[in-house]
Amino acid sequence: MAIESTAMEDFSKAKRKAKFQGLLSALTWKNNDLLSFYEVTSIIKPKSETYLGMRTIPVNRIIGSEGRYHDFSSAFFPKREQLRSRWCSIDTAVINDVILPPISVYSLGGYYFVRDGNHRVSVAKAQGVEYIDAEVVELDTEIPINPGMSMKELKDRVVDYERNMFISQYKPSYLPMGDIVFTTPGSYPEMVNHILVHKYYINQDIDHEISFEEAAKSWYKNVYSPIVQEIRAEHLLAAFPGQSEGDMYMWLVRRWDEYKRQDGSISAAEAVRKAGKERGKGVFHRLERYIAYYLGKISKT
Repeated sequence: MAIESTAMEDFSKAKRKAKFQGLLSALTWKNNDLLSFYEVTSIIKPKSETYLGMRTIPVNRIIGSEGRYHDFSSAFFPKREQLRSRWCSIDTAVINDVILPPISVYSLGGYYFVRDGNHRVSVAKAQGVEYIDAEVVELDTEIPINPGMSMKELKDRVVDYERNMFISQYKPSYLPMGDIVFTTPGSYPEMVNHILVHKYYINQDIDHEISFEEAAKSWYKNVYSPIVQEIRAEHLLAAFPGQSEGDMYMWLVRRWDEYKRQDGSISAAEAVRKAGKERGKGVFHRLERYIAYYLGKISKT
C-alpha cells in the first residue's frame, strides 16, 4: 500500500508540473504541447525510413508522440486525470524495480516521437531518468527540429528550406524573388510545377524547346503578375490576414481550376472577383454566427 500511495503522489506531482508548465508557457508565449508525429511528417514529408533496432536514447530528446500528444505536456508530464491508473501502475513497477519492455519511437532530425510507451516515458521523466531503451525507426529529414517548437515554427522552417532549395537549384536571378514570397509548405515546389506546365504549353506552339529560365520569365510576366495585379485591384489580401500575395496566387489558381470545371470560359480576372465575393460572404456569415451566439449568451444572463 505504501508503494501505491507513493505512485499516486508521484502522479499528482507530475500533473501539477504539467499545469505549472502550461501557465509558464502561456506567460512566455511558448509552446507547451507535444508535437504530433503525423502533423510533423505531413509537413516535412520524410523520403525514407530505416530500422535501427534497439537503442538507448536520451529521455530529454523525446519531443512528440504518434497518438497521445494531447495527453502530455511538452516535458511529458501528464495533463489528464484519466491517465492516473495506467501511469501509477507503471510508476509502481519502476519503484519495485520491474524491468519494463522498451518503448517504440520514430527518430526524426535527432529527436524522437513515441509510437508506443507514452506512459513509460512520462514516468521516466518524473523519476528523473536520463536514458530509456527504445526500438527505433529513423526517418530522414533536412529540416531542423527542436523541443518546444510550434507547428507554425516548423512550417516556417520548411518554407525557408524549400525557398533555399529552389534558389540553389534554379539560380533565379531572372525572377524578382523579393516579390515572390510564400508562407505555406509545398508552395515553392508547386511553383516549379506551374512553370514547367507553362513551359510545356509554350513548347507546343514553337519549333524548339525553351529553357526553364525563359519559361519562368514568361510565367512571371504572363501568369503570376496579372493574377497578383487582380488581387491588388480587388484588395483581396484584406480578407486573408497573414497571407502573402504568393499565397493568394496559389489559392486562386486552385480556385480557378475549380471554376473552369464549371465554366471553361472564365478568365483569371473573373476568377479573382468571384473568389473575393465568396470569401466576403464567408466572413459575413461567420460574423452573423458570432453575433447570434453572443446575443444568445447575453439574453441568458
